Amino acid sequence: MRNCWNSKLSRVFIPILFPLSLLAQGEGDVSAARSSVLGLYMFPINPGQMNQLHGTMGELRNNHFHGGLDIRTNNQVGVPVRATQDGYISRIAVSPYSYGNALYVTHPDGRTSLYGHLYQFKGKIASYTKKVQYERKSFSVELNLEPGVLPVNKGDTIAFSGNTGSSDGPHLHFEIREGNEQLNPLKFGFKEILDDIPPSPRKIALRTMDVHSRINDRFGRFEFYLVKKSPKEYVFPAPILAFGHIGIEILADDRMNNSPGRCGINYYEMFVDSQKVFSERIERIDIDESRGILTLMDYKTLETRGRRFNRMYIEEGNRLGFYEPGLDGIISIDDKDRTVRISLKDEAGNQSFASLTLKHNPLSKGMVLPSGRIFSMESDITENILMISSPQCKDSEDISLYVQGKEIRRGFDYSGAGQRVYLIDLREYLPDSVQTCSGKLAFHFKDVVPSTTEYTYYSDRADVVFPEQALYDTLYLNVAHKKDGDKEYFIIGDRTIPLHRSIRVTLRPEEDQQAKGRKAVYRKEGYGYSYLGGEWDGAKVTFESSELGTFTFLADSLGPSISRIRLDRNSARFRIRDNLSGIAYYEANINGQWLLMAYDYKSGILQSDKLDASQPLKGDFELKVVDRAGNERIFKQKIL
Repeated sequence: MRNCWNSKLSRVFIPILFPLSLLAQGEGDVSAARSSVLGLYMFPINPGQMNQLHGTMGELRNNHFHGGLDIRTNNQVGVPVRATQDGYISRIAVSPYSYGNALYVTHPDGRTSLYGHLYQFKGKIASYTKKVQYERKSFSVELNLEPGVLPVNKGDTIAFSGNTGSSDGPHLHFEIREGNEQLNPLKFGFKEILDDIPPSPRKIALRTMDVHSRINDRFGRFEFYLVKKSPKEYVFPAPILAFGHIGIEILADDRMNNSPGRCGINYYEMFVDSQKVFSERIERIDIDESRGILTLMDYKTLETRGRRFNRMYIEEGNRLGFYEPGLDGIISIDDKDRTVRISLKDEAGNQSFASLTLKHNPLSKGMVLPSGRIFSMESDITENILMISSPQCKDSEDISLYVQGKEIRRGFDYSGAGQRVYLIDLREYLPDSVQTCSGKLAFHFKDVVPSTTEYTYYSDRADVVFPEQALYDTLYLNVAHKKDGDKEYFIIGDRTIPLHRSIRVTLRPEEDQQAKGRKAVYRKEGYGYSYLGGEWDGAKVTFESSELGTFTFLADSLGPSISRIRLDRNSARFRIRDNLSGIAYYEANINGQWLLMAYDYKSGILQSDKLDASQPLKGDFELKVVDRAGNERIFKQKIL
């Protein structure tokens, strides 16, 4: 499920200068519209008017739950943002990333509201922030304020909406927090949002939960499109053959009136033969546990295909608090057919249903309906099971597994369409390799890493430290070192296995990477690379990574690029880029005096923000930009 967003927004160009009439709109406090009744919250954008959302609280994102509402601003920057309730500015955050320019307002009831991706702050808030930025000589600041410093009233304009930080288009990100938990703002009775459209389930996925389970005579995970039977009813019309323990996942989204995007769904229930077996309610999110979303979704499908399926069962390692106790969602197909019905409900109470039938089908080694004939040996790991698919051999039905040099002959578990499938329980042994008539596969398994305790793997080439609860489930760790041309690669685990906490890795390359100018570690991501850096100690390097995968060394010998867009007495505006490692640091001076430059990493734009707007930029201007590899570029010009 993609987030509730209009894809066109990412292509919208927003100029840095705006009409004064737009920024001046609603600058005065709206004290006449304030309510003196404590506990009533005001909608922060155009209160009293119908609004639209791009995203909802609890919506599934790639590595976290969306914590609030993304409120549309019709692709505009500069829309007044109102304080939702009386209180005081308790935190000011300015960063090129995350929420960008953000304000936190603490209210008398103890809750805190957050306003993110702002273009600029208003009045005293703006001047207070800029003063601190100049004192610290830093664009990025994190300020915690006492109650009496910057008080606000309900309805005050505290900022103007923008597109700063990790935002894909102009909007306001709005949250209401209670302690360390994000609450659903839609529970606060805002009348500005209309939603009478039920959620839309699109696909279901069925997954075998152990080595003895099958779906349509096969082991693994399989997806099925749902058919819309009525506005609220979706079905898979044909029975699905099943045996053993089965888990179900669903791909679904929600729409709101007049909103072009697709939003998340907060309430799921699943019934098997009218008995409830699963219940999920996302009403508040512990910020520290938000990464646990990687157990709620099928992470491998997310990583390989970008689809966010919501599991209708509780996976091992799932520590989220969204579930009804005693209901794990696992369906047992042991002796009879099962009827499955899934309820989906949004925060407005709109409800829809998805239904399917699982037809009991006893375990068999017979023929299966293939997804496609294979011509070479393939392998995959699901839970504790290594699945090997091999073209059928004429002379033998067995395969040869090698475990610490010892050969183990193994028969097939099922077959079909010229292929045989072998299921190996990795809890019994870790094979080094497998041999069939079609070839040989090496697995590079090194050890079994427990999911909850601290663990360290040591070898000649790589050491890997897994902190406590770094994993969600037991990991069958594979480690390999290989060379391809003049590059060295270290494979540590599989990228489709999620980490809850970062691991610490030490690599000992075969060649002297520093002598070759390759001083930094990068993780391979598709056709590109992401910078990780690392600390060198002689011939070894140590770094941290929040993901498993393939790591290598690359040299970044080119300095960042600096392109002048505008430089005169009124404004300095540049675009900065780096070809590989990324921008680490920049600094601008005018006549030796530090000049604040706001940075938007998405566009690479730097924009000057003078401490005194009435004073012209005049004299010797200098801009220095440094990348993460330490390369620097300096631009100098005299402004007359």
